[in-house]
Amino acid sequence: MMATHPALPVVQDWFRVTAIDSTLTLIDEPHVHELLDANTWLVRGRDRDLLVDCGLGVGDLPALLAQLTDREPTVVLTHAHLDHMGAAHAFAHCWAHPLEAVESPELGSLLGSVWAAQGGLQDFDLPSLLISAVPHAGYDPSSYELRPPHVTRHLRDGDRIDLGDRALTVRHLPGHSPGSIALFDEADGTLFSGDVVYDDVLLDELPGSDREKYVHTMKRLRELPVRIVRPGHGPSFDRQRLCRIIDAYVASAEAPAGGS
Repeated sequence: MMATHPALPVVQDWFRVTAIDSTLTLIDEPHVHELLDANTWLVRGRDRDLLVDCGLGVGDLPALLAQLTDREPTVVLTHAHLDHMGAAHAFAHCWAHPLEAVESPELGSLLGSVWAAQGGLQDFDLPSLLISAVPHAGYDPSSYELRPPHVTRHLRDGDRIDLGDRALTVRHLPGHSPGSIALFDEADGTLFSGDVVYDDVLLDELPGSDREKYVHTMKRLRELPVRIVRPGHGPSFDRQRLCRIIDAYVASAEAPAGGS
């Protein structure tokens, strides 16, 4: 039986598209709760386009991309949480780290209480629905399903992704999840960080999270010559802000329990 929820408005434009420059476009979902409103990055190369993560899968992302590029991009998943891999099943090529459970993800839900229980986030004050609108009439949020993609390439630390006129290096940076990765452009210092680092509270108590590994990841990340971070959530930021986030996290994680 279809669940009963408050009527939500239908929005014509589910996605928000922001052109950063001629080769980089930011796509996000403004009608999604802030915890799940993730950044999708369309990176255009001479020979290949990449989609770094792909949102919840509520709206029709392939249809939007058909308006932005004349070729289907390869999806690179930074990790297997619903807000980053929801649309991956709709693409022919999906790449991810082998330690990430991309092909057997958690159920996923747009119902606040269900999602909180799955992620151990009961302390968060979440609404009953994690979306504030629907992409078309008749869409039932309770029917949301996280569909697994077929991974066509497993990415490992140090792998290089060649776009023809630029290359991105895979960095395996566990902590938030076992197979979390970031993509680093060594030529210009851009880091596509997924949920490894962003300018907010970093989640390290989710199923699969590991605080000790997260600390190691942060120390390793600080050594990279990053110029700008393109994160999985929120605005981009520079190296100075990155170092402050890293230092604060490490200090907090390494502080003695119950210390002053």
